[in-house]
Amino acid sequence: MAVITFANTKGGAGKTTAALLLVTELLHRKYRVCVIDADPQRWFSRWYEGAALLPNFTVETYVSTATIQKTIHERRSQWDFVIIDLPGIQSPLLAAAVGLSDHVLVPIQGSSMDAQGGAQVLDMLRYLDRKAGIRIPHSVVLSRVNPMITTRSMQAVKRLLNEQQIHVLDTPIAERAAFREMFDLSRPLRRLEAGQGQSLEKAVANAADYASDVLALVTSGTATKSRPLSDRSFSHLETAA
Repeated sequence: MAVITFANTKGGAGKTTAALLLVTELLHRKYRVCVIDADPQRWFSRWYEGAALLPNFTVETYVSTATIQKTIHERRSQWDFVIIDLPGIQSPLLAAAVGLSDHVLVPIQGSSMDAQGGAQVLDMLRYLDRKAGIRIPHSVVLSRVNPMITTRSMQAVKRLLNEQQIHVLDTPIAERAAFREMFDLSRPLRRLEAGQGQSLEKAVANAADYASDVLALVTSGTATKSRPLSDRSFSHLETAA
């Protein structure tokens, strides 16, 4: 159905958390999901290795710029969603994955450093559009947002994105203990112990709303505005790096 890439050239932006929340919600909704873990830290792969076997789900790791195009083309025909978790650095792999995506999600925290890392990805998307005629739909997802406090820096980031006419998902990802526990316990969010009570319920509701926002984007026809993958020039993607 769609290739969705998570990208921010600054580490610690909440990229892998955003990807994992989307994946576990897609699995909850009975979609078949393949994750391409291109991050050298292998956080997603470590989570997968520690988790109980989940149906309709696989994780591929150790991809490179030489293999990612073939991997994406093959997996998109076999799975409902291919989710790509990229390194938190700028590299040729970043350009290749972004250029072969149906939608790019750029997680950004409410800080200028995160915004700068996200800006590098957004600049690359503009370059592909301008130089190669490859228009990739993309959105920013605000991550690790304190649900009780709106900081000045967060407001500044929102203002900057609005001025540049960059689409921001309606649902931000809140800072929740349950989201950290997913990694600590190697479990999907909905399989955490219910002992957290209302806190877990709020985390699940947040994840569900966020996933619904993403699904609305990729199933509404927005992604089809980009040039078909088969027509995209890989040489342009390498040059963009």
